[in-house]
Amino acid sequence: MDSEKVTSEIGKKIRDLRKQNGLTQQELADRAELTKGFISQLERGQVSPSVVTLMDLIEILGTTPSDFFMDTVSEQIVFREKDYFEKIDEAGNSIEWVVPSAQSNQMEPVLVTLKPHEALPVDEPHNGEEFGYVLNGRILLYREDVRFEVKSGESFYYEADKPHRIENPGNRPARFIWVSTPPSF
Repeated sequence: MDSEKVTSEIGKKIRDLRKQNGLTQQELADRAELTKGFISQLERGQVSPSVVTLMDLIEILGTTPSDFFMDTVSEQIVFREKDYFEKIDEAGNSIEWVVPSAQSNQMEPVLVTLKPHEALPVDEPHNGEEFGYVLNGRILLYREDVRFEVKSGESFYYEADKPHRIENPGNRPARFIWVSTPPSF
C-alpha cells in the first residue's frame, strides 16, 4: 500500500472515530493540543501525523493501536452466482453453497438439484433444525419411517433429531433450497 493511501486511510479512521465520539474537529484539536486546521488536513489525508501524535489521537479517541490498525473486512451481504461453490456427485446431483462461508454462521443454505429417481444419502440424527423450499419438481422427505411429499411452492421444516433423507420420485429434476442450522453440509 502506498504512503498516500495509508495517509488517506488513517485520516478516514480518525474522522470516523471522532464522529463516533461526538467530537468536533476543534474539540479533538484542543484535547490533542493541535490546531483545528491540522485535524482537518489529517482527516482529508493531506498530512501525515508523527507516530507520537497518532498515538495520542488514538488514545484520545478511546481505542488501541491494534484496534485502530486492524484491517476491517466488510461483511458480504449479497452473494451472486460467481460466489457459489458447487459439488456434483457421481449421479449428477448438485449441491450449491449459495453462501460459501456459511459453515461459520448459524445456518447454512444450499441449493440442491436432485436428478430424477435419485436420492441423497441418509442424514443421521444431529442437533439442529432443517428447512427447505421446493422451487421445481417434487421431493419425498423421509423422517425416520414417515414419508412426506413436498411439491413445488411448498416448504418443510423439522428438527434433525431423527434419521432423515430426501429423494426425487419424479421424471424431471427437483430443485430446492435447503437450510440447516447449525451448518451440517
